[in-house]
Order: sequence, then C-alpha cells, then structure tokens
Amino acid sequence: MIKKTDFVYSSESEPHRIRTKKILKQFPQLRNLIGKNPNTIFAIVGLVAFQVVLAWLVRDQSWWWVFGAAYALGAFADHALFVMIHECTHQLLFKNRNANRWASMFANLPQILPSAISFEKYHIKHHSFQGVHELDADLPNKWEAKLIGHSFFGKAMWLLFFPVFQLFRLSRLREIHPIDGWIITNFVLQVIFTTAIAYFMGWHAVAFLLLSFSFSVGLHPLGARWIQEHYLTHTEEQETYSYYGNLNVVAFNVGFHNEHHDFPSIPWNKLPEIKKTAPEYYDTLYYHTSWTKLFFRFLFDREISLFNRILRKDRGRVALTDVSKPDAEMSRAEAAKPELITE
Repeated sequence: MIKKTDFVYSSESEPHRIRTKKILKQFPQLRNLIGKNPNTIFAIVGLVAFQVVLAWLVRDQSWWWVFGAAYALGAFADHALFVMIHECTHQLLFKNRNANRWASMFANLPQILPSAISFEKYHIKHHSFQGVHELDADLPNKWEAKLIGHSFFGKAMWLLFFPVFQLFRLSRLREIHPIDGWIITNFVLQVIFTTAIAYFMGWHAVAFLLLSFSFSVGLHPLGARWIQEHYLTHTEEQETYSYYGNLNVVAFNVGFHNEHHDFPSIPWNKLPEIKKTAPEYYDTLYYHTSWTKLFFRFLFDREISLFNRILRKDRGRVALTDVSKPDAEMSRAEAAKPELITE
C-alpha cells in the first residue's frame, strides 16, 4: 500500500481548453448548445419552496424526524440548489449578469450560510486556474491534507466539516478580493431569511435547514461528488472525472464534469448531448457510476487521501480576470473569420 505524503505535481497545462479546441474542430455543431436556460429559475423556485415546506412540516417534530428528513430529503434538495447556484455562477440562466446573481442568492436562501456570491468569485478561478494552488479554492491546503491523513476517522471528519475546511482555504487566495457589495447583500438576505424562519417556524425548522446543508456537502453519499470531480481515484494521468449515475436526474446533470469543464457555456440540460455527440472524447476517460460506492471507497481505502490531487505552478498565459468561457470564445473567434468566396 502506497500512502501519498504530497500532491502530484504537473508541468502540463490544464487539459480542458486543449480538448475543447479539438472537439469543436471535429464537432462544430456543439456550438449550437451554447446559450442560456431561463427555465432553470422555475427549478430554483420549486426547490426553495420544497425546503421551506419541509422546514414547516418538521417544526414540531422530534429531533429524529428532523435528522431523518434532512438526510433523506433536504440534502438532495440543497445539493440541487448548489447546482442551481453553479448555473447562475456561469451566467447560464439570463443574459444579464446581475439577474443571475439575484437568482443565485435566492437559491442560497434555504442553505442558511451565505455562499452564492463567494462561490462565484472562487469557482470561476477554479476553471481558469485548475490546479494552481494560490488561485484554485477546490484544492485542499497542504496542512489540511496532512491533518486528515489516510484514516477512516480523519476522512469522515473532513466530510463532516467540509464547509469549515473550505473557509480556511480562502486565506491563501490572496489575489481574489473576498468582500464587496454583493457579498454583503448575500449576507444580509441570509440573515433576514433565517430570522424569519426562526420567528415563524422555530429552531427545529432552522436546524433542519442547517442539517440539510451539512449533509448535502459532507458526510453523505452526495458528499462523494467532491471526490469524484478531481481526485485521482483511477490514474494520475487524468485529473477530472465525470459521474454517469442515476442521481444525475435529481442533481441536474452535475455529474457530467468533464463535459462541463470542456464547455462551461452550455447549460445543465444539454450536458449529456456533449458526450452523445463526441463519445470518443469521453468514453475513453475513466468515470464513476456510483457516488455511494465512491463515498465508502474514499472513507475506507487508505491509498486515497487529500493528496490525490494534481497541482501546477504554471498559470500559463491566463489573465487573472479570465471568466472561463473558452468554448464561447472559440466559437466567437470562428464566427469572426471572413468567409471564403468561391465562384
């Protein structure tokens, strides 16, 4: 058994921009999938309403019902709301950037902790600078990986307190400004919403929402999504993995992660079309079929730790202001080329 004591370092550039260019050259029709899906706002409204109704139903129930409802139902709704926030972050609902931000903050409400706008700040850099430790918040800190180690207990605690560990990562991302007016607005809205829930429904309802949030990102099979996306679970040659399992139905296709990194300007409902159109680029990659299986594998397999990640020091020529839309940029560049006139 080989236990990693450091990350895997790569001198290669992140793989997605290169693959996007190759795929678009071979399958130019994929450009037609780029666009917005304003109907996603109805999913957001429905999920927020679902969580509020569930909070109301468990307000007078025993703690067993609160925990059970959060684990079996609320976690899935909150996880789906994370996907909705993710869609808003990539501006895949509306053309107006601020409209997307308001939608993301609305989706954030049942999750109690204000995270929608901060997620936008850090997630786009994850796309633009995948594997660059000082800009990619998806990468664990080195002390974090050492602390958690390879044991079941350490990894279980990491999943249980996953949002806390993410907060500690922000201090190393010094080039990204953490506070602005949108961050403050997000915070104020969460305070108002949580206060209203506590006043009208009581603390059982607030606890249900907090537990739903915790389970949706942590000690729950859904928490395996964070392992699925970029942890080296099969080979050190591939740093992004997709999930093609049944839970994509209730997770709005978030498992199509290679597809999303290759085409971040394509909304969630069209991601399966990418794989269907260009199967030779995705069927040849390793992928996961079960978050539950991966969840237990991560916990019990002592060869998998937080060190199973690729780091790179070279940023390439990507500017800090990059908004990670290589597919849209390549499509615009192709459209701007003068047409050859033949007689």
